[in-house]
Amino acid sequence: MDQTQGSDGRFVPLDDPRPEDVHWPVAVWPPSPGIHLRGSWVELTPTTLHDAHGLRLALDHDHVWQHLVGGPLPDDQVARQWITAVTDRGWFPWTVTLRRDVGERHAGHVVGWSSFLEISPNDARLEIGNTAYDPAVWGTVVNPETKLLLLSYAFEELHMGRVQLKTDIRNHRSQAAIARLGATYEGVLRRYQRRADGTVRDTVMFSITAEGWPDVRAALADRVTAYDALA
Repeated sequence: MDQTQGSDGRFVPLDDPRPEDVHWPVAVWPPSPGIHLRGSWVELTPTTLHDAHGLRLALDHDHVWQHLVGGPLPDDQVARQWITAVTDRGWFPWTVTLRRDVGERHAGHVVGWSSFLEISPNDARLEIGNTAYDPAVWGTVVNPETKLLLLSYAFEELHMGRVQLKTDIRNHRSQAAIARLGATYEGVLRRYQRRADGTVRDTVMFSITAEGWPDVRAALADRVTAYDALA
């Protein structure tokens, strides 16, 4: 039986899990000018139009766009238009560049991007999404360290209380990757968002909160360390 259903089938109202909650400050926004997030393997910089060529080359694969809106990117001009469209929405995209060789990709190569979006400083929350990587780095240290850097910055510098991540219900690989980050599954938003093909998807929602962040941070750091040991 669903936990929100009583024995008579009626909805059971939920109790506040944090009844003694304290005042939470308004989050810091926007990020500091010139901010760079550096890890052992990747560096994240705010995306500019100068990144269009590198992003286009990294993401020039049809299966990258299977569950994303915005591509493929046939040329640099379209890539620049894509970057402009994202920033015009109020999103804050980050370009992911390798600091060390990963698989077939060498240090200095752009391998993808990810964004802060749905940003609400007053509510101290944001979303990490619009993430896409060169398939050559799928399943490597790139995503765990990218998320470690973004989450660390969101919780520890911007003072967010919640970071959410969501994905298409058809994107099983993304659901597994988000869950492996340590994010908590919260449910399915039915008929939530239009796909590129005109259908409307169900969206799977996950989140990490400030209370759970220390455990998530430790687990992600362990994954990066384990990859370091294999290098």
